[in-house]
Amino acid sequence: MQSAEPQEQMIEQQVRAWDVLDERVLGTLRRVPRAAFVPPAQRYRAYVDAEVPLPQGQHMLRPSVVGRLLQALEPAAGTRALEVGTGSGFVAACLRAAGARVRSLELYAELAALAARNLAAFGMSDVEVVNADALGAESGERYGLIAVTASLPVYDARFERQLEVGGRLFVVVGEAPVMDARLVRRISENAWATESLFETVIDPLVNAPRPARFSF
Repeated sequence: MQSAEPQEQMIEQQVRAWDVLDERVLGTLRRVPRAAFVPPAQRYRAYVDAEVPLPQGQHMLRPSVVGRLLQALEPAAGTRALEVGTGSGFVAACLRAAGARVRSLELYAELAALAARNLAAFGMSDVEVVNADALGAESGERYGLIAVTASLPVYDARFERQLEVGGRLFVVVGEAPVMDARLVRRISENAWATESLFETVIDPLVNAPRPARFSF
């Protein structure tokens, strides 16, 4: 069995050091070992604060970014959560461990199958993993929290419209070299409040619109 020491060092020296101070979040990261969701060939990077390559050219988020995401969204027991971009299933597992009821959309069938296997092996078969494009038709369903784990080059309001009143959306907007991680809260049927959290760079959401390019 792998020692818990590297996981604890990651949490205390990398995640907490990046202003993730909510003990509930740190406890969630202790209960969900990242190594269980990292491809076998990459296990040596499981507890390093770095992205980890996945099939289809995708990457797992850095642990510090996952910590900030969870801290911003404040998942709680019974909250209905939507994740956009399942990857290997790690963020979905963290949301479920915090008590949320999770539905996760993944564009690539290979990744959706991988995540479903990882979640089932971790005892979380009740996480709903759907092979679908999140930029397809809106279902009309609403969620208490939404985590978009890939960036939007241009902000897309479709996700904030899927929030319940009082719900929270985590989303990263912009293009490299600087992207803006934001928390969007739905404060009424027709009003939202946006807070800029930190700067980062993550993979763009496949098929997301890009800014218009000027040509001369």
